[in-house]
Amino acid sequence: MGSGQVTDSSVSFDFQGKHVTVAGLGVSGVPAARVLHGLGARVTVVNDGDDERARAQAADLEALGVSVRLGDGATLPEGTELIVTAPGWKPDKPLFTAAHEAGVPVWGDVELAWRLRRPEAAPWLAVTGTNGKTTTVQMLASILKAAGLRTAAVGNIGVSLLDAVTGDEEYDVLAVELSSYQLHWAPSLRAHSAVVLNLAPDHLDWHGSMEAYAADKGRIYEGNQVACVYNVDATDKPSTEDLVREADVEEGCRAIGFTLGSPAPSQLGVVDGILVDRAFVEDRQKNAQELAEVSDVNPPAPHNIANALAAAGLARAFGVSAAAVRDGLRAFTPDAHRIAHVADVDGVAYVDDSKATNTHAAEASLAAYESIVWIAGGLAKGATFDELVTGAAKRLRGAVLVGADRALIREALARHAPEVPVVDLDRTDTGAMLQAVQEAQRLARPGDTVLLAPACASMDMFTNYNKRGDAFAEAVRELGA
Repeated sequence: MGSGQVTDSSVSFDFQGKHVTVAGLGVSGVPAARVLHGLGARVTVVNDGDDERARAQAADLEALGVSVRLGDGATLPEGTELIVTAPGWKPDKPLFTAAHEAGVPVWGDVELAWRLRRPEAAPWLAVTGTNGKTTTVQMLASILKAAGLRTAAVGNIGVSLLDAVTGDEEYDVLAVELSSYQLHWAPSLRAHSAVVLNLAPDHLDWHGSMEAYAADKGRIYEGNQVACVYNVDATDKPSTEDLVREADVEEGCRAIGFTLGSPAPSQLGVVDGILVDRAFVEDRQKNAQELAEVSDVNPPAPHNIANALAAAGLARAFGVSAAAVRDGLRAFTPDAHRIAHVADVDGVAYVDDSKATNTHAAEASLAAYESIVWIAGGLAKGATFDELVTGAAKRLRGAVLVGADRALIREALARHAPEVPVVDLDRTDTGAMLQAVQEAQRLARPGDTVLLAPACASMDMFTNYNKRGDAFAEAVRELGA
């Protein structure tokens, strides 16, 4: 590493003395700048913002000898030979247009991490999808640990990818969460095995179209060595199976499906409350391996069972035993605000799925319960709600709407579920959540579930979805008191 020479199976890049521009400070830019500087590169960081936090980060980097330019992320620094960008920077930014015209390559932080791997580096088991990425990666890491493997959940969560590949800690395998942004800027990535959990319209303002979004997700399958895991039940087009068909993989790499139904050969699925494997067994035409019970999955909601099957598929592709799959799923505890049971009050369950920030996630959450008082609303991000409401209408006892774009949901309810009582709270202050929970309690009956599954982003009322979920939980606690 100290020589500044980095070698990939197909590409060599010598950082010593090279002019490298890092686009963006923050959680990816700062460590990238530090690593590149340590490799002997002449690093310039450019950043659109010039606030107090950016100035503090700039001061730390400048103390190392890194040049930082705040308030101008559009101009390509003279002499730049490579750009390493934060994943969220849009491809149409003037900086990248100038780089393209000058023939300067652009890498993301994932591409940099991939190129910096040591020759004996741990293989990557990679996960992407519109929803469920973090949960699936954490499940996968739990399963790998149960198998006695040295691993970490990395990427968008947990350990930084750059730290994982350049640090002193040794790993047997990495469970890697990748966003569509990261995949867009990672052309060389070649995973051991990978999964696209699902596809639904999201971040289309960044990618430009659903086709471009799906194509970037599909990059995760390129060059896979052992297994491309896909969602058999997905009905969206292109489907995750379509992405597998289009991928250029290594010879012998297999397509492995997962389904909530009974699995066909080369699939994982569910039979009589048991998660079973008909992919990584001898004579898969006739045999199946029991992996775990549905009750071993926490929580055992349909979309979370799908997450567990996807994680199991990747683990089994890496050679993990059925017992380790079961033990890893039993040991797994989901993060807060992901279909989390908060409390039961007067026979009504209160569930926090504040992480359901788009319609696809809310659809999965609503499908997990039979009779629901639904708390929804926030920033719609261009979404429409007709399909979501149509699918959930028979399950709705009532709905309580909050947030800036609640009218869009109210109108969809009026069109497709006119019999469902709706409370429309004309307020966007943080105190609205307490009133929303009180109104939901009034609508609910014993046996119902009051479900916070907003189908919208939170920033109109709260700093993030975590704060929104916290406010819901606090309001429920007040009911209980």
